[in-house]
Amino acid sequence: MKTFIKLVVPAALIALFTYAAISKLSDINAFRTQLYRQPFAHLLAGILVYGLPATELLAVSLMLFSRTRLAGLLLSAGMLIVFSVYIALGLLHFWRKIPCSCGGILNHMSWQTHLIFNLAFLLASLAAIAVFHAERSATCPNR
Repeated sequence: MKTFIKLVVPAALIALFTYAAISKLSDINAFRTQLYRQPFAHLLAGILVYGLPATELLAVSLMLFSRTRLAGLLLSAGMLIVFSVYIALGLLHFWRKIPCSCGGILNHMSWQTHLIFNLAFLLASLAAIAVFHAERSATCPNR
């Protein structure tokens, strides 16, 4: 099971974040418009237009190599936590209206489905982090 988690979870996260980044960058004007409709400052939206896809691609790049895979998993989990909290706040009507700025097929999911989707990937990434951390601790007991 550990081998499965170590191989499949990073591969699934690589596919997810590559798809997400490419879908944002392929129609950057639509993504920018969606971000400017979000309930946060336009300065932040301006940063996220390129910062979010860049961060997603950084996570992908880190997960491609065994030496940096744990860092990529941690970054992925961090992004999934932020995205999930944002969606949960939307479902709790923290803001009046929130247009989704997700790309591709995720744009067609309901908020509830999107939250479940994110939480499933978050749990998978946390499981992979636990496996990688346990193996690292076993091989380097002084850490």
